[in-house]
Amino acid sequence: MTENNDQQLSRLALVALVVGSMVGAGIFTLPAAFAHSTGVLGALISWAIAGTGMLMLAFVFQTLSHHKPDIDAGIYGYAKAGFGNYPGFLAAFGYWIACCLADVACLVLIKATLGQFFPVFGDGSTGVAIAAASIIVWMVHLLVLRGIREAAALNTIATFAKIIPIGIFIVVVIAGFNADIFALNSWGGEAPTLSNVASQVRHTMLVTVFVFVGIEGASVYSRYARDRNDVGIATVLGFLGVLCLLVLVTVFSYGILLRPDLAALATPSMAGVMEAIVGPWGLVFISIGLLISIAGNYLSWSLLAAEVLHSAARNQNFPSFLAHENANKVPSTALWLTNAVIQLFLIVTWFAESAFTLALKMTSAMTLLPYLFVAAYAFKLASTGETYGTADTARRRDGIRAGIATFYAAAMLLAGGPKFLLLAALLYAPGSWLFWRARREQGAALFTRVETVVFGVIVLAAATALAGLISGAIVI
Repeated sequence: MTENNDQQLSRLALVALVVGSMVGAGIFTLPAAFAHSTGVLGALISWAIAGTGMLMLAFVFQTLSHHKPDIDAGIYGYAKAGFGNYPGFLAAFGYWIACCLADVACLVLIKATLGQFFPVFGDGSTGVAIAAASIIVWMVHLLVLRGIREAAALNTIATFAKIIPIGIFIVVVIAGFNADIFALNSWGGEAPTLSNVASQVRHTMLVTVFVFVGIEGASVYSRYARDRNDVGIATVLGFLGVLCLLVLVTVFSYGILLRPDLAALATPSMAGVMEAIVGPWGLVFISIGLLISIAGNYLSWSLLAAEVLHSAARNQNFPSFLAHENANKVPSTALWLTNAVIQLFLIVTWFAESAFTLALKMTSAMTLLPYLFVAAYAFKLASTGETYGTADTARRRDGIRAGIATFYAAAMLLAGGPKFLLLAALLYAPGSWLFWRARREQGAALFTRVETVVFGVIVLAAATALAGLISGAIVI
């Protein structure tokens, strides 16, 4: 499909999509999120693991954009190309739901931030907060309907705007750095043993995944790129820039407050760190920066969610009605369904003990399966030599990168624990109706033998999750 030139995206716009998707709710919560689980050493190890794993994944997206330039919306397309229709559907559905949950996390954090100044919003899950968030959902909905290029341009502006307060925070926190406090936080207040550090690191893993979600932003919007080579370049550049910001925010915060005090900070904890250095105006400054950041982040996720759903429909793995575009070339039907699901999840937050934490960890869990499929597909290409010809050196290099990325994604799935895997299955099982509808439209067989087994496992896991929720064994 050939896109109109006025709807195509430059390299800068693609980089902004990656950065805008990654820099949002997560980075403003890092000081407390990390301090709750680990000290300086554990944080450094966590970022080393996550940085290496996600860098390999960024290289995977870059490699696949070169070797498979014909596949649009790679986060979904690669899974289908490599492993079949139902795995492709699972990747698309999982990523779409993750985008919806990420938007919910953004909305909850916006209202939690406002709650520090207007108590009626509380922690972001009060009735007033949910009503206000619902208004934002449908206002952004109307904005995106006007055109992808217009929305992406606004996202580019928001991306640059959000970087400014984060940069100022880093400068201030370096200026206020206390080496003695940093030293006391080195081991996280626990005995410096291998088992303690390993336990601390494990508990931070889903947090690191969440803040990296969005790395695939350029790949999802590959069909809009003016130059396909820009997709891979934008992914790597965006990742490296964001990684630097994440590490600096996390590590230098340990030099401001002791770990228990950091862990006790209200969301967004970056504002609490700033307040500890410069006084009350720091809280206000970071809170304003947060609101700008999350607004851009929410827009990015809205764009990504609608696009992946629309692309999957165009490739016949979702019902055809989701492939509809309006006069502005916006996937309007997909956008309507996306925002309806976001609205439903917002209502669910009313019943959650910690709405933001739940949305954060569920986003991570739902995203990891598509990441696993993408990495595994790249490893498969390198193993078989498809598209490589006689380029043995490149094949070995890409195989190593893809192998590391595959192992990382699988390890993160296991590190998250069974609770979030079961809750993910609870979403995948009923969502498979969309796959059934698509296959029925095509007059094709529903599942292969292997896919039947996979579906059976998902249904069993979903039933277990439902039983756990009813009995109270699983608490959201």
